[in-house]
Amino acid sequence: MLSSSCQRCVQLALRKQVKHASTFNVILPYTTSRTLPKYGSLKPMSSKNIALLYQLRRYHVFNTRIPRSLTRPNLKYHQQYRNIGVFRPMARLLKLRYILFTSAVGGGVAINNTYESWKDKLPDLTWMKDIFPDQSKVDKWNETFKKFTSKMSLPEKGWLRNNVPAVKSIKDWFDDVTGGDSKSLFTEGVPLIASSSGHVIDGSINEVVRDVADPHGNNRDGGSWVPPDTRAPRNDKEKIDQLQDEILHTQIRYQKEIERLEKENKDLRKTILLKDSRKGGKVRQMKKSLIDMYSDALDELSDYDSSYNTQDQLPRVVVVGDQSSGKTSVLEMIAQARIFPRGSGEMMTRSPVKVTLSEGPYHIAKFKDSTREFDLTKESDLSALRKEVEIRMKASCTDGQTISSETISMSVQGPGLQRIVLVDLPGIISTVTKDMTGDTKDKIRGLCSTYMENPNAIILCIQDGSIDAERSNVTDLVSSMDPSGKRTIFVLTKVDMAESSLYNPERIKKILDGRLFPMKAMGYFAVVTGKGNTNDSIQTIKDYEEGFFRNSKLFRDGVMKPHQMTTHNLSKAVSECFWKMVKDSIEQQGDAFKATRFNLETEWKNTFPKLRQLDREELFEKARGEILDEVINLSQVSPKQWEEAFSRKLWDRMSEHVFESIYLPAAQSENIGTFNTTVDIKLKQWADKVLPKKCVTVGWETLQEEFNRFVVENQKKREHDTIFDELQVAVIKDALAKHRWDQKAEDSLRVIQLNALEDRSVHDKVQWDSAVTFMEDSLKRKLSETDKKVEEMVGPSTTAQWVQWKSKSQEQKSRTATKNELDKLLGTGNQRSPALSNDEITTVRKNLENNAVDVTNDFIRETWHPIYRQNFLKKSLERTRECKKGFYYYQRGFGDQGMECHDVVLFWRIERMLQTTSNALRQQVMNNEARRLEKNVKEVLEQYGEDDAKVKRLLKCRRVELADELKRVRQIQEKLEEFIDALNKEK
Repeated sequence: MLSSSCQRCVQLALRKQVKHASTFNVILPYTTSRTLPKYGSLKPMSSKNIALLYQLRRYHVFNTRIPRSLTRPNLKYHQQYRNIGVFRPMARLLKLRYILFTSAVGGGVAINNTYESWKDKLPDLTWMKDIFPDQSKVDKWNETFKKFTSKMSLPEKGWLRNNVPAVKSIKDWFDDVTGGDSKSLFTEGVPLIASSSGHVIDGSINEVVRDVADPHGNNRDGGSWVPPDTRAPRNDKEKIDQLQDEILHTQIRYQKEIERLEKENKDLRKTILLKDSRKGGKVRQMKKSLIDMYSDALDELSDYDSSYNTQDQLPRVVVVGDQSSGKTSVLEMIAQARIFPRGSGEMMTRSPVKVTLSEGPYHIAKFKDSTREFDLTKESDLSALRKEVEIRMKASCTDGQTISSETISMSVQGPGLQRIVLVDLPGIISTVTKDMTGDTKDKIRGLCSTYMENPNAIILCIQDGSIDAERSNVTDLVSSMDPSGKRTIFVLTKVDMAESSLYNPERIKKILDGRLFPMKAMGYFAVVTGKGNTNDSIQTIKDYEEGFFRNSKLFRDGVMKPHQMTTHNLSKAVSECFWKMVKDSIEQQGDAFKATRFNLETEWKNTFPKLRQLDREELFEKARGEILDEVINLSQVSPKQWEEAFSRKLWDRMSEHVFESIYLPAAQSENIGTFNTTVDIKLKQWADKVLPKKCVTVGWETLQEEFNRFVVENQKKREHDTIFDELQVAVIKDALAKHRWDQKAEDSLRVIQLNALEDRSVHDKVQWDSAVTFMEDSLKRKLSETDKKVEEMVGPSTTAQWVQWKSKSQEQKSRTATKNELDKLLGTGNQRSPALSNDEITTVRKNLENNAVDVTNDFIRETWHPIYRQNFLKKSLERTRECKKGFYYYQRGFGDQGMECHDVVLFWRIERMLQTTSNALRQQVMNNEARRLEKNVKEVLEQYGEDDAKVKRLLKCRRVELADELKRVRQIQEKLEEFIDALNKEK
């Protein structure tokens, strides 16, 4: 038995072991329950139980198997222990399975999400269903092909070997026939080929051997066939040559395959469009390409000039080179069409030509400001295009200049074209000839420098390979613009001429490696642009270029590398550089124009806060409307207003002639018959020669006055904008100067006026009173004018001298004395003629001399003229007042009444002529002349609208310039944003 303290320790240990055993569902031998007995409730343990407890403790400490003696007391304990040994590794395996299952499920979900995100970004390819045939058609074609192949039978194996003699037997047969000398029979004009055995085989035998050894032509590349045993290169040099040939041939085949596919694509698209048109459906409109959007932005920037110094720094390919270096030919090769004028050693490019290349189904070209499309596959359209370019270049060179800075914009579309914007500039010259202006050389250099100064412009430097490098002018200019060569591509042209002239290959290698010229470039290319024949087509030149480089000694010697040759590689490299530059710089340009627009809008708000933004074009259209409104207002003038205006103007012009040439001479007649005869003669002469023409002039002047009156009234309105005044004045002046009255108007007026003047009968009292009133008003008006003239001649009266403190001059005093003497002659009561006689003049002068007044005869005549008319008009006015009631006596013929009213009849005839003439002029104006004036105004406005310089000169102020600049900046920004959005979508 143990002591009480020992038993307590054993009980504590036993409690821990029981608790641990309960975790693994182990039933200890001393109890069948998993409930642990409380401390103190355990019975004293025997030595046997203590031994058993010791063995359990040892098992848990050392993880050893429980001995069988321990399990004998309880069979249930033994079975549960065996279950623990099985479940432990299974639990570990299940844990690994859960990890793998969870990983698989999570990875599948992640892959599914990634696929869905990629699927949204993939382009919509549903349009391919319209192009590719249905699966049923493909299956039908496959069945047809299988039936066709089943009907074909190939020769049995060994047929060729059994039916065709061996090569050695054929050669032996030829040796027997020719006596061992087969060369004499077959080598004339045929290259010899050495066989593997060292014998010489002529070309004809080689053909037979080729057909036997290669019946299907698998190893034929268009040249002489080489037997298989001779194809192995003998040394490293031949290996390099063979590899170079294979690379070049591969490139050529690749290019031809691309061209074939492009042609098929072109034909397929054309077929689809034709199919849609036959069905009557809508033809699908092609979206505007990126390069077209970019070209539109460049066109907007071409003439832009901003006071905020926002320079045009958008990328473009600038083609520069010496004159006749082949730069235009290189551009034509890139465009795949002969689109530029041709010359022989003379300057053909006289202004910048911007060419926008883009890919399209048809090879066409058109100008920016024209809708005509030139088919570049037709020689007639090509010739017309070249002629149009030449005409535009010559038209741009104004004032006798040789070159112009005005840009000619055209676009070229075609299959396989690279998307580029190129600018062809005039060739740089070293000498100015006699047919050029003296500043041509400097202007060309300045023009080229302007385009190359753009930090984002790609410089395509063209160097003539057929001349000495030291004679180049363009390389120094390019080097000064781009010293680092980060945006320069060097192109060596006419390499075929350089090779034929036996140039030093090492020198050409230095050029293409960038070790000869001081300039640097990011790429070097060698091209051939033809044999010099201007009539060769682009395809002919391409074939010649490919053939040259394929057989070129420079290429075989390693002077030129494959990627440096042909215009095709050049165009691809230029296109890649161009779009890289565009993507790197377009965002910066868009931000610059946003800032410019903000500055301009701020200036407008601060300067013109209450005015709407109208640019020069909109202001011109507004002015056009106002001017045409004034012309239309002429139709609102009533017939009465027209006739009154014409009558008033006509009498103002002809009153002097009526009084001086008709009325005064006729008034000197002794009787009525002589008076009427004199009047009839003078009126007839006047109406035949002078009167119609003068009336037409009066009508034209009246029309101008009425038109100008409307213009002045419109200018006085409160809402009138004074910015149009200068333009309105210029348009009206040009329109009126252009207007010509109808020539038939004079003839019709002559007839009307003669009929009116020949009628001497006053029909009623109303007409008589009207004639008397007209005569009285005319005499009063004429008398008033004469009184003013006499007053100016004799000076102020005595009352005016005292009241207004005026005095007479010496001449006026002499005039007064002379007038007093002449009044004495008029007071005698005798009838006087309009002219004084010599005796009367002598008498007056002597009387003046007696009064100490010394005058000349001419002085007396000059004084007599207004005094006599004054006296005559006063008497005529008195007689007119007496004739107001003389219509009754006029009807009876004035025979026994002593009244002299025949002058009233004269004024009635003149008044009637004025009425009929005014009526005729009014009809001509309202029916014809106003419309012709409106037509002239419209023509002048159309001419002004086409002349931007004149409109700019007539509409000039800061308000117009600011609004015009704002409009241009908005247009540029919109086009740039449109292009940037399309570019980002393509990315």
